Amino acid sequence: MPSPAEETWKDHWKCFVACGIIVLSPFQYGVDFGLIGGLQAMPGFLKIYGHPAPETAIGWNLDTVRQQLISSLMTLGAFISSGTAGIVATYLSRRQCLWAACLLCCISNVIMMVTEDIGALYAGRFLIGLANGYFMTFSQLYIQESSPARYRGLFLTAFQFFTSFGTLIGTIIDWATAKRPDKSAYLIPLGMIYIIPVIMTISLFFIPESPRWLILRGDYDKGVKALRWLRPVGADVDAEGAEIKAAIDREKELGSGVTVMDMFRHPIDRRRTGLAVGAVLLQAASGSMFIIAYKAYFLAMSKVSDPFAMSNVLSAMGILAIFFNSLIVVRWGRRRVVITTGLAVCGVLQLIIAVVYQTMGSTTTTGTVLVALTCVYMMSYNGMISTYAWLAGGEIPSQRLRSYTFGLAAAVGFFGAWLTTFTAPVFINPQSLNWGPRYGFIWFPSCIVGVLWVLFFLPETKGRTLEEIDEMFEAKLSARKFRGHICVGHVTHAEKVDSDRASEKVSLSTLILCCG
Repeated sequence: MPSPAEETWKDHWKCFVACGIIVLSPFQYGVDFGLIGGLQAMPGFLKIYGHPAPETAIGWNLDTVRQQLISSLMTLGAFISSGTAGIVATYLSRRQCLWAACLLCCISNVIMMVTEDIGALYAGRFLIGLANGYFMTFSQLYIQESSPARYRGLFLTAFQFFTSFGTLIGTIIDWATAKRPDKSAYLIPLGMIYIIPVIMTISLFFIPESPRWLILRGDYDKGVKALRWLRPVGADVDAEGAEIKAAIDREKELGSGVTVMDMFRHPIDRRRTGLAVGAVLLQAASGSMFIIAYKAYFLAMSKVSDPFAMSNVLSAMGILAIFFNSLIVVRWGRRRVVITTGLAVCGVLQLIIAVVYQTMGSTTTTGTVLVALTCVYMMSYNGMISTYAWLAGGEIPSQRLRSYTFGLAAAVGFFGAWLTTFTAPVFINPQSLNWGPRYGFIWFPSCIVGVLWVLFFLPETKGRTLEEIDEMFEAKLSARKFRGHICVGHVTHAEKVDSDRASEKVSLSTLILCCG
């Protein structure tokens, strides 16, 4: 039987299967985001919900308020559902919450497909937002709590891969149906939304519940049984279960129960809550949401030739970046990547895009430059910010408060996304300010503030077990001391070195296999 340092991904194949099923959740979220952004540039959709606009590149346009609500109500729903995740998790397990998300997703899609009333469309967008909040929050909680430390970063990379891959599939479907003259142009894409919820509803019956959630609820034997299913044959799951229980018991000593206010009652919990929220909020701070949500509309109004095809290119480049990032995460860690090649690069690119449009105006040459720069931007965002923002936000919370803290972090992240998607039409719609790409002037300073926050406050948690992260926060280490700290818990420093070396051997082909 191989030692933990000698184990390969093949020994953990059942954990890869379980997390492979779970990452269908972000795929569903990505498909929805990719689809709805493209619908707003489809004449078939605009004939029903928009109005003729001969002066625009599309020939049709959408009222600014309608555009705001169609895109932002989804993120508002996700904000509400993720914000209440801690309370919901008190009564429902991770799998049960994902089943609820599948049901909500199907109900909302029925509403959107059968109506031509804008109010009913708004209701459908809000309900699917509630579903997406559950998809994104509880799927990540499951991965954080079920995967070994050495593969957690890889699984979260796969998580972001499927988010971007779903967006690409959504934009490809839009591209294939965009030229249809009637409502089938958007009904066909909406019909695709049913596929993943049905697959997940069935597949979730065949994987165990999160072992940490079970142990937290007092079902220690069931938690160890879940660990035994997830870990290689012969693994010392009793020791791992005992370590998880010990960490939870230590945290429970801080209070007899768990409430929302516990996230802020003690200095250590306040720090972890602030860091988790700040980490996830980095996605919104990058300004990415306005490009992701409105890229087809944005490119069309900027007179880019074939905006739907260019949207596919942007999504594909983002996916390519995620493959490269799988090689970076095990070597450089979350903190360095986010600082040096993530937020800073995205901020500079936003500034350059704004300056180019301000200087050259809306011309064919400008459109070509915008597509090129936006491709680089999407690669930087997907490869270096989005994955690690969610990863850090999920690793940092304590065991007993994880549902509450990560739920709050996800909610604030979705609120930032809602704020961006709600206000972006005011800036980019020709009927309003008509800034177009000059919107990047706002996001450059936002990225710089994010860089400074990461530099001074965000600790490095690469390769650490959740129990080791607990130990380092309890020791009140500064952010810069996390990387080199030697934990004195169950895992020795020598074992940690072996684990890190084994993790660095995870190749791009492994990512392809786990995603495939």
